Amino acid sequence: MSEPLHFVVKTRLVEVIERLGEGGALPPERVLAKDFGVSRWTMRQAIRELIADGRLRARQGQGTFVATPKLVQPLALVSYTEALRAQGHTPAREVVKFEEIAADDVLAEQLAIASGDRVYELERVLFADGQPIGLETTYMSVQRFPTLREVLDPTGSLYRCLTGQLGVRFGEGEELVETVIATPREAELLKATQSLPMLLLHRNTRDADGHPIEVVRSLYRGDRVGFRATLRP
Repeated sequence: MSEPLHFVVKTRLVEVIERLGEGGALPPERVLAKDFGVSRWTMRQAIRELIADGRLRARQGQGTFVATPKLVQPLALVSYTEALRAQGHTPAREVVKFEEIAADDVLAEQLAIASGDRVYELERVLFADGQPIGLETTYMSVQRFPTLREVLDPTGSLYRCLTGQLGVRFGEGEELVETVIATPREAELLKATQSLPMLLLHRNTRDADGHPIEVVRSLYRGDRVGFRATLRP
């Protein structure tokens, strides 16, 4: 079975990308279409897929450029801050909301509290080197962590605060990863289009005694972030 034409074009474009190198400007779509002997629609489709793959980045009014390599995050109970710094990047967070809400039945079961109990909802945009890469929402029991608002700098590391100031010992966590399309609000916060594939992570974390610590929903730009897990038999 022959490969779709846009896939063949995409493969050839990867060679162009490798020659240009990081930050290099891709020739205009019409020029590439003419050089490759294909329609502009076919070229546009190939370029869109490479943008979704994180190989290219479009800048409105400027053109399309070779993207920086994706950030690779470990699927592990580690601080986002420390994981990025270990890769030579500068992490930052912007607080969208930090408030108390009433737990619904699902959240109450996950945090082992009663439905209607107060829960912190901490939503933050995650940045790497000044660029938004993720949107993280964390839920924690107010009853278990009554002083969290007093001791946590919400623009800093939550894990460092929990272990250093609140004496929490992390035990284990469960994480589910799936692909989704962002809502208009999420796309706006991440400075992305709704057509851009997103990676959604759901994580439940427990302490060393098996008690729930947090429930986390993390949405990452698929063009900027990948994940790595260490597998052992």
